Parts: sequence; C-alpha cells; structure tokens
Amino acid sequence: MIHSNKYKQTSIQTASPAQLLIMLYDGAIRFCRQAIHAIEQNQIEEANMNIQKVQNIIHEFSSTLDKNAPIAEQLLPLYEYFQSKLVEANMHKKTEPLEEILEYLKQLKETWMQAAIEAKKQPQTAGTGS
Repeated sequence: MIHSNKYKQTSIQTASPAQLLIMLYDGAIRFCRQAIHAIEQNQIEEANMNIQKVQNIIHEFSSTLDKNAPIAEQLLPLYEYFQSKLVEANMHKKTEPLEEILEYLKQLKETWMQAAIEAKKQPQTAGTGS
C-alpha cells in the first residue's frame, strides 16, 4: 500500500494540467459510482461521504476554471447544476440524480481527453496568446 501511495503521489506531482483534470474526472466518476452503490445498499454514511467527494471535485473544477476562457460560460452553469443535483441526491438518497451526473462526467472526461490529444498534435506557439 505504501508503494501505491508513493506512485500516486509521484503521478500527481509529475502530471500535466490536462492529466490532472482527467485524474479529477476519474475520481469524480469513481466516487459517483460508489455513492450510487452505497444508496442501493442503504449505506447512508458511505453515500454521503462519496457524494461530498464528488461535490469537492466539482467545486475544484469551478474554482480553478479560467473565467475568461470562452468555455467558462458553458461550464460554470453546468457545474452549478451538478452541485444542485448532488445536493438533491444526498438529501433524498436518490440514485437518479447521481446517474445523470455520472453520464455527464463520463462525457466531459472523454471530451477533455480528446482535447488533450488534439493539443499535443498542435505545434507549440509561444507568445501568440492563442
């Protein structure tokens, strides 16, 4: 277990911003799935803990988003929507809002993965502001 934690720590420290974003999406997806499972098993504390982890990741997305980026206008309301659905899921211990969020998270992760691949293909243009 110690080796696994060291590997994780090194992976995080050496990851590019795009890789970190994808890792966060992986975490949100995993915690969302765990929350769904916990609700189905009537494990209320476990569900609450995992929903809060998803909320923390979504909050991280919101707070670190470049508000001047064109995509911010679409992502900020989406993140707010996610937070409201997570609160609903947690208050009522319902899986439906979590399942909806899970699908969005998977789609967004895939989109960011594709964007990272495309960005690697682009020649580096330092100082052009684009």
